[in-house]
Amino acid sequence: MIETGIASWYGSDYHGTTTANGETYNMNSLTAAHKTLPFNTVIHVVNLDNGKNVTVRINNRGPFVEGRVIDLSREAARKIDIITAGLADVELHLVHEGDSPLPDEMICG
Repeated sequence: MIETGIASWYGSDYHGTTTANGETYNMNSLTAAHKTLPFNTVIHVVNLDNGKNVTVRINNRGPFVEGRVIDLSREAARKIDIITAGLADVELHLVHEGDSPLPDEMICG
């Protein structure tokens, strides 16, 4: 485990905008924003309230709200069941450290 804290999500207001790494944000992909992890880092996110989990790739910066550790795409948030609540206590687990090309089988949307 590399971090625990609160996850939030972002969706249609940002869909189609440019992410911090230059990609176009797709709310239906399995991506996320983190303040410091290298781009292309793959993280396994576990919702501590219900045990649901998802694997995401970091392609943006944020969240910029005190106490939040990761901002998930809408699809990633749906997979761990936080769309309605908007927030969840999570654990982050490192799968692959970024800033290098990912093998095709590790690309998360």
